[in-house]
Amino acid sequence: MSEAFIPYARQSLDEDDIAAVVEVLRGDWLTQGPNITAFETAIAERVGAKHGIAVATGTAALHCACYAAGVGPGDEIITAPITFAASGNCALYLGANVKFVDIRADTYCLDPAQLEAAITPRTKAIIPIDYTGQPADMDEINEIAARHDIAVIEDSAHALGAAYKNRPVGSLAAMSIFSFHPVKHVAMGEGGLIATDDDELAAALRLFRTHGITNSDAAMRLSDQAADRDNEGHGEANATDRAPWYYEMQELGFNYRITDIQCALGLSQLTKLDGFLARRREIAARYSTAFGQSELLIPPHQEADRESAWHLYMLRLRLDKLSKSRRQIFEELRARKIGVHVHYIPLHLQPYYRDKFGYKRGDFPQSEAYYDAALTIPLFPAMSDDDCQRVIDAVLACVS
Repeated sequence: MSEAFIPYARQSLDEDDIAAVVEVLRGDWLTQGPNITAFETAIAERVGAKHGIAVATGTAALHCACYAAGVGPGDEIITAPITFAASGNCALYLGANVKFVDIRADTYCLDPAQLEAAITPRTKAIIPIDYTGQPADMDEINEIAARHDIAVIEDSAHALGAAYKNRPVGSLAAMSIFSFHPVKHVAMGEGGLIATDDDELAAALRLFRTHGITNSDAAMRLSDQAADRDNEGHGEANATDRAPWYYEMQELGFNYRITDIQCALGLSQLTKLDGFLARRREIAARYSTAFGQSELLIPPHQEADRESAWHLYMLRLRLDKLSKSRRQIFEELRARKIGVHVHYIPLHLQPYYRDKFGYKRGDFPQSEAYYDAALTIPLFPAMSDDDCQRVIDAVLACVS
């Protein structure tokens, strides 16, 4: 029997997850029901935040967070080039511009030493990336942001369950966003969430995710209209609150709502998160031990004061010592059914960003050097020990 293909990542679902979804399908609510609130509460408690606002995707979460932070036309956000497109696009959706700060050469996260020089009077938000699951340098970033009165939106899409100086990711910034794509730690098909302690930000996020519409009694702006009274105050004599059918569109929002189906799956997955994290860390440790002995590979560096969630395991190839190119190694590993990948093409090198902002190769040398030598290898909780050894043996054979 031929060996199975090992993808770089995949969801881990069991019968409990399936049963949770089936229960919703047999119930009264497919969306806008009790599972959403339960999921928001559970995630907020897990990450140490007062509020959790669940939305359709991680990209939607970033867009909502930028909106709540007041990002608009003519403003700027700052992020790192090594990230998925959503970390920059979220500002473009609101008419703002994107500036980049290069990464640290070791952690591949935004370099706070270069951050302050990039700030201008138009900078509205900083979006550090917890790249591959390792938290960015949040104390330094928050300190710089506070001096300039700038919001920090932590892109923690890779980092559910990670910790920074014994504090959970999700409690480190004004807003933190999470993703529940199938390759993430909690798989919901799609989904995202913004965690925050700020009541006003939470209210703005909830409004924006639902077309800018509210039906909260306390939020009504047009009291006579809400109570179904005419302009002269005629109407039900004791009507002081909104009529039961009344709602107000107060801002231009989006339909970024999530469903009870997704959140039921998320609640079930969340009960397994600690086990998922433990297995990811076990696999990562095994990889680092094996690859740390090779002069041809650079395993990921981990800071001692933080604990990664290990969303991805990134090797760097020592191309100066190799007789093969990254492309050759990639294709040889794929031929062995090892689902390697590369994360990510630096965002400033994408055609849209080059055309819009004039970015070019050479602008962010650490990000480009990282990308040129990066290789993602399989890492997900359902991997067996035999799978791990297959990956190790294949990588070492293909780089030799």
